[in-house]
Amino acid sequence: METLGHIIRTKREAKGLLLRQVAAQLDIDQAILSKIEKGDRKPTRENICKLAEVLDIDKEKLMIQFLSEKIAYEIAGDDCASQALKVAEKKVKFIQANRK
Repeated sequence: METLGHIIRTKREAKGLLLRQVAAQLDIDQAILSKIEKGDRKPTRENICKLAEVLDIDKEKLMIQFLSEKIAYEIAGDDCASQALKVAEKKVKFIQANRK
């Protein structure tokens, strides 16, 4: 399964950009970007938005990957994780419907 870090690294390399070049555009240390690409560190929402712009990645696609990993790693150790996701999906739909 493709990870957020893999997507970022693949796109960066395809564009011929060095870690330091992309890190400079994000205003972060290149070691941080390296850790993000390896999955050792989670990016911020702001990092995701900037990465989408810098690497010409669909922002929504990258944000979905970011959020899905954030959720998955948070609940993966629980036996009832799959059931919790189903309930959460219903709650998200309810919340979104009632915001309008």
